Amino acid sequence: MGRLFVISLEGSIYSCKHCQTHLAFADDIISKTFHCRHGKAYLFDKVVNITEGDQEERMMMTGMHTVVDIFCVGCGSILGWKYEYAHEKGQKYKEGKFILER
Repeated sequence: MGRLFVISLEGSIYSCKHCQTHLAFADDIISKTFHCRHGKAYLFDKVVNITEGDQEERMMMTGMHTVVDIFCVGCGSILGWKYEYAHEKGQKYKEGKFILER
């Protein structure tokens, strides 16, 4: 395995609750009205310091989506997921966006 590079963010940010690795700017939140298995979740435009899992089809409250789970590069904790593809026309705005679980 290679050397780990972590991007540091300045200002109002969100970070991993386990290791405090910086993940996203508060200004990159698109919506705070999402929900996940464990409660509230936020939709972000950009997220850093993550790795992605394998693509999978997932049925969600808003229909079928192709997603990849995202993990913290600092500690490996699951953080949420990234929308790769939305099957419903009205959900296309989510493609390429990230969900971070609160």
